[in-house]
Amino acid sequence: MFYKFKSDRGELLIVKNNRLRELDFLRGVAIILVLLRHQSLFYFLKTMGWIGVDLFFVLSGFLVSSLLFKEFQKFGVINPKLFLIRRGFKIYPIYYLTYILYFFSMITEPHLKLNKVFFDLVFVQNYALGWGYAYPGSWSLAVEEHFYFGLVFLLWLLFNKKVLNISDCKEAGFSAFEKLLLSILVAVFVLRIISNIEFPHHMFKNFTMSHLRIDSLLAGVLISYWYHFKKEKLVLFYSKYQKYLLVLSFSFLLFTPFIEPITSFFVKTVGFTMLYIAFGILLLHFLLDSQINTKINRFFSTTIVSFVSKIGFCSYSIYIIHSFVHYLVRFLNIENRYLSFLLVFGISIGAGFIMTYKVEKYFLNYRDTYFPSRSI
Repeated sequence: MFYKFKSDRGELLIVKNNRLRELDFLRGVAIILVLLRHQSLFYFLKTMGWIGVDLFFVLSGFLVSSLLFKEFQKFGVINPKLFLIRRGFKIYPIYYLTYILYFFSMITEPHLKLNKVFFDLVFVQNYALGWGYAYPGSWSLAVEEHFYFGLVFLLWLLFNKKVLNISDCKEAGFSAFEKLLLSILVAVFVLRIISNIEFPHHMFKNFTMSHLRIDSLLAGVLISYWYHFKKEKLVLFYSKYQKYLLVLSFSFLLFTPFIEPITSFFVKTVGFTMLYIAFGILLLHFLLDSQINTKINRFFSTTIVSFVSKIGFCSYSIYIIHSFVHYLVRFLNIENRYLSFLLVFGISIGAGFIMTYKVEKYFLNYRDTYFPSRSI
């Protein structure tokens, strides 16, 4: 993939975008888990499928903050306005165009609530409703939107306004930035416990509200900080404890096929923390193991890994459209759950590919021409 944009002198520049295939593979695994969550293929897959969203959160936190960290390393400051504009071109066109389909699918509802549609459109559905209204899965997009604005504001204060000393990252021990992030992670965990004890009737909101879920994204930010500012120490640490960390990661995921998350106090408090630790370790492994592509090719086959990576590249569009596809397939009244899953899976993947390469690409090309990235 290449970015095209104009230089200050009006020249057309073409810059290669070096995507990490292994991270696209993880994104592909995440969206496949989400698809399994919404289909009754096998009980344990449906029960654990929700963790795909948490994997998305950790990956998103890492990837998005990496853009800002690279920009800071290059310029010494960040451009919040440019960052938000570029995020907007990535998120909004596909979301709002697809939302038209969800809206018209609800026109026949006897009690259509336009105020709830408004909540979906301005990304406050996770607070106002719990799930999204026309598109239930949009609650996770609201969490990410709140994260984008919160992160860029925080880093603007730190990098541009020098609220904290970022240069202390080379000193021994935790830097001020690490202490801040770790404090927020602890605070979110405490808030989850309080919210689930004091407001147990907010069953769905305790699962979806941003201030109770944003720690998964911030875990990705912390890993990104280590990767960009303390990479030598990170490599030494991970190479020393790799086996123990992988065992820890696997053990923290063991509960997921057996516990339905929505009604579980354990999942909505400790479970969320265990997940971002497990996925954070997995992310580190995929980042730091120089042979990771060879290993996953050998384990799954090159063809499967390449296909899952392409699914990961198109994962946003697939995530947006898959619930509408599920809605359409329900009208066929297919009794065979395997056939139903294959239809939803195949149509969602196909539609997501088309949306990514035809619709999303159009808007991203416009973005990269007139709002080029400073982090490339």
